[in-house]
Amino acid sequence: MAIASINPANGTTLKTFEPLTAERLEEKLALAAKAFRDFQKMPVEHRALCMRKLATLLEEDVEDLAQTMMQETGKPLRVGREEIEKCATCCRYYAENAARILAPEAIPTGTGKSYVRWDPLGVLLAVMPWNYPFWQVFRFLAPALMAGNVGLLKHAPSVPQCAFAIETLTRRAGFPRGTFQTLFLETEQVEGVIGDPRVAAVTVTGSQRAGRSIAAKAGACLKKTVLELGGSDPFVVMPTGDLATAVEVAAQSRTVNSGQSCIAAKRFIVHASIYEEFVRRFARKMGSLKVGDPSREDTEVGPLASAQGLAEVERQVADAIAAGGRIVVGGGKLLSRGFYFEPTVIVDVPRTSAVYREEIFGPVAMVFSARDTSEAIQIANDTDFGLGASVWTSDPAEQQRMVSEIEAGMVFLNAMVASDPRMPFGGVKGSGYGRELSAAGMREFLNAKSVVVA
Repeated sequence: MAIASINPANGTTLKTFEPLTAERLEEKLALAAKAFRDFQKMPVEHRALCMRKLATLLEEDVEDLAQTMMQETGKPLRVGREEIEKCATCCRYYAENAARILAPEAIPTGTGKSYVRWDPLGVLLAVMPWNYPFWQVFRFLAPALMAGNVGLLKHAPSVPQCAFAIETLTRRAGFPRGTFQTLFLETEQVEGVIGDPRVAAVTVTGSQRAGRSIAAKAGACLKKTVLELGGSDPFVVMPTGDLATAVEVAAQSRTVNSGQSCIAAKRFIVHASIYEEFVRRFARKMGSLKVGDPSREDTEVGPLASAQGLAEVERQVADAIAAGGRIVVGGGKLLSRGFYFEPTVIVDVPRTSAVYREEIFGPVAMVFSARDTSEAIQIANDTDFGLGASVWTSDPAEQQRMVSEIEAGMVFLNAMVASDPRMPFGGVKGSGYGRELSAAGMREFLNAKSVVVA
């Protein structure tokens, strides 16, 4: 079946691509294995030159790349530019810091010279989603290539032009042929690639269902995986927090990338003493956001990425209402063409309902009241996910308790959860395991080789 690129703003098919035949896939796997044998020997300084060039190319081509993203995902142009610029920042971070991260680490053992050296694992398969079609690839690509690994990208089928652009950029930057390749695959072909002995490890960003399936296949082959499987991030607002700023950031966090972000705030937990005021202000802010054509510079919320995604959000909102939830603002599909949904605020959703347990991938916020700090933490942790959390309080003791007791890979105090190349990124519980970004992310796909010289 052909892989189709569809414009979410109007539902038109832009371009189609044929999946790789078995023969072409074998050629690409053989090329990756051959490339690794040579690439791992390339001095890190030479890799850094290519990585800096890649950053420059991203910046030079920012308008074209943002346009491609807009056409395939509905991402507003302004947001697409920011994503490309962030990719360039990631490339430069690893170009500047890889030598330090990869340097042998001396360990005093009292038996002569002892140290740990960091060696690349080999060919890495990345299974990536559509919502940040460049950034989520580059946060794997930059550390993997700087470490001397080579990459194979199985991107989401809805963003084939973005996938092809990334491979083209790496070649233009001077990375050797076969160092990074895009694989246009059907789902049933992925299992064979995971099981191929030339593939050393797998990294996945996507749904829990996809993560479980791929991790099971990789585990059966004794291959390492890193999983980032989404989240239902809590946004906790306490009385000592700056309410005005919290409301502004809450709306931004819930509608970032049109609400289609793993680290977007999704469950808003507000102290009972300020609950009504927060809901009033939050609903007003959400209702004022400009939804529309992603090519317009003033658009704040674009379309959802697919008809399937829109239908799922509609279903979840209907389920929330059926369970007893009440819509304060929004609640429905917009426009006759394209996959648009109103920024929506829902209150009174029972915590016993099925929809309460789900991740909503769209601009829909559920707000809950908490009697005190203990109940706020209880609600924050009452989820299968554990990716990020945003907490708004100026009380030092409350801050410390929230950081200590909230079950998440990341906690941001008085700020929106965000990814940064300098900080580890990842979650706990159903949000997956392992880390991306920073030194921790780079070392996920390195062999920590202990060396002792008597």
